[in-house]
Amino acid sequence: MLPPNVARPRYDRRRQRIGIIHLGIGAFHRAHQAVYTDEALSAGDKDWAIAGVSLRARTVHDQLMPQDGLYTVSESDNGGNTTRLVAAIREVIVAREQPARVIDLLASPDVRIVSLTITENGYQRAADQSLDFSAPEVAADLSGIASPQSIYGFLAAALARRRAAGVPGLTLLSCDNLTANGRQLSRLLESFLERRDTQLVCWFRAECACPSTMVDRIVPTTTVASLDTVAARLGQHDAGAVFTEPFSQWVIEDRFAGPHPRWDVGGAQFVSDVQPYELAKLRMLNGAHSALAYLGLFRGHQFVHEAVADQQVRGVVEKLMRVEAAASLPAVIGFDPEAYADRLLERFANRALLHRLAQIAMDGSQKIPQRWLPTLRYHQQRGRLCSALLKSLAAWIAYVRADRFSVEDPRAADLARLWQAAGHEQIVAALFGPDGYFHHDWIANESEAQVLRQELQRYTANAVVSPREERERTSGDACRE
Repeated sequence: MLPPNVARPRYDRRRQRIGIIHLGIGAFHRAHQAVYTDEALSAGDKDWAIAGVSLRARTVHDQLMPQDGLYTVSESDNGGNTTRLVAAIREVIVAREQPARVIDLLASPDVRIVSLTITENGYQRAADQSLDFSAPEVAADLSGIASPQSIYGFLAAALARRRAAGVPGLTLLSCDNLTANGRQLSRLLESFLERRDTQLVCWFRAECACPSTMVDRIVPTTTVASLDTVAARLGQHDAGAVFTEPFSQWVIEDRFAGPHPRWDVGGAQFVSDVQPYELAKLRMLNGAHSALAYLGLFRGHQFVHEAVADQQVRGVVEKLMRVEAAASLPAVIGFDPEAYADRLLERFANRALLHRLAQIAMDGSQKIPQRWLPTLRYHQQRGRLCSALLKSLAAWIAYVRADRFSVEDPRAADLARLWQAAGHEQIVAALFGPDGYFHHDWIANESEAQVLRQELQRYTANAVVSPREERERTSGDACRE
């Protein structure tokens, strides 16, 4: 039995058929979309239970299935915490172990929505943002092997079966941090289908929909200590527990191929245009997060709340948000960038969420083209330098050199080779020059390149010191005086 202060679902989950398949069932989905679905089911919606698909590891399967898919979500801030039980997930499947089960569910007439949180890396994009046909999983699926390896292989197999059976199309709902994520998913899947099944492309365009979305909730990696804390609170172990902040936002383009749950019961917004919300989040929140990660790690911090309390880091991040990113956003009635930045800084300062900078720093090559480079391009076209973004970008360049940190990035090997070949003097050009690795996204002019080289010199010369080192130096100076 759970303690009485743990909120419980208000529906009989045994009477709910699976209506949503979620690809990439990690902690974020369980703290975000699954909670909104749980609210809709509690409000009386029927047959929108979720089947989650782990595309690689079986960790979430092993956490949730012994618990019949049940788990808790704990919301914490500096003022306290609350815990709720979530029952929306009925099944978790490991795709590589049960590919036929995944395709059966995707092709089921009961299923009308497929949502995705597979991270920027999961979309298998090349440097120019097109589908990377050379990626091993994509290439394998195009070769016609029996079991799909990529999301595109699974979706193509299921869509072909739905078309053949006369089953309606699907709504494919990307919930990842990509600009125009719905359009990107549609474009990438169409590229795959054009090589796999040209007739299926036409059916997909006519029968399916890929709305864009914006999602926002900070969900740190679950730790053993946090699991122990919630176990003490519940009086029992919850292997699938997730931990998050009270704030949550979900903005969805109101363009579906069929029915959908009443996610707005839980606070989701259905709008005609997601872009203003998406750009604000990508450039201000996500952009600031990445800056906190790279600047903070070099300053010796582990967590977001530590980095934002460091006045040297905070000053850069505030300028990035309030001046550089905010100026690049389209004007939207009712949106106040200053108030948004204030709220973000409050959220970043939440000491109850141990949000690791190393978690945010992962996959930077996939994130910075969305989070930083459009803002740099916007200001470059107007003849303005972005000192805060350039400081942050220099920290990322130093980070991927991998001499001080272990870099987790799908392009880590490429970036390491660039560093080895170009060295300090040429690495900026190798990355952001006219023929650079990221030339499709942004090319640094001479003034910007000079700032990057100067900032980068601070890292390679070990001129960046941690707050602890600063205190030791200050203490030493005081003693000598």
